[in-house]
Amino acid sequence: MTRRTPYRSLRGISAVAALLAIGAVGCSDVSDAVDSATDSAKKVARQRSVFSLDIGDCYNPSGKAEGTAYAVEIVPCDEAHEGQVVGEFAIDKGKEYPGDDEISTVADNRCPVEAQKYAPDTWALDKGVSLFYYTPTKESWATGDRSVSCTYTAGKGTFSGSLDTTKTLKPAQVTYLKGANAIYEALWANQPEKDTVEADLPGYKAQAKAVEAALNAHVEGLEGIEGTEVGKLRATLTEAAGNWKKAAAAADADTFYLAYDSAFTGIDPNKSVAAREELGLATTVPADEAEVWAG
Repeated sequence: MTRRTPYRSLRGISAVAALLAIGAVGCSDVSDAVDSATDSAKKVARQRSVFSLDIGDCYNPSGKAEGTAYAVEIVPCDEAHEGQVVGEFAIDKGKEYPGDDEISTVADNRCPVEAQKYAPDTWALDKGVSLFYYTPTKESWATGDRSVSCTYTAGKGTFSGSLDTTKTLKPAQVTYLKGANAIYEALWANQPEKDTVEADLPGYKAQAKAVEAALNAHVEGLEGIEGTEVGKLRATLTEAAGNWKKAAAAADADTFYLAYDSAFTGIDPNKSVAAREELGLATTVPADEAEVWAG
């Protein structure tokens, strides 16, 4: 997860400056100036404080790439835009500001969960669109700000259309995505800080147990979905769940590694492509996930 809080500068003077210049130019220049003034006025009218962002808002940032956020330009989602708010929640950490690191940790953990409620199929996201978030600063915390806005934002360029797909998904698609997303959430949310199993065997066993539980729930959900490829995937994931169970019960690091190799390979996203196609879901494995399982 990357943390970015772009600086948002208010641009209330732009339209006024453009309009005052019209009287001193020729006809063609007047037309250009009017167009420029219209565009500027539209941007001014669309400015909104980051404190009033709502789920579903599509927006364009203003100003520099990093810093403290103040405002964004809200735009219709069918227009090109750089980001869309896909989740929000309030941080309950008492009166004292918990610090930037603690705030980021909370957002790292919650935003993927909140975003998946709004846009469950992360494979369907435009290339280069990633999850970011706006969080309170120490100064805004002192004024009562506790809100985190989770957004999908384009790293470069723009995208168009709303990312809200929950209303168009079929029940079988929703069931599949809920189960599949839970597997990878269990994997990454429980990733131990230590780089080796030897350094934290209990931590890695706990991760394996969480993944096994998510897999079992997903397999159970798939039992109610018809389809040849879905059936094949269910068998593959059932085997994977068995290997994660072995890893969770490992008595030592060597035993863990023996089970983990097959367990991790068993949840390779590429193994689900055929089932996704059968269900009418996106079939291109996101680049970051493909890189992980490519070794």
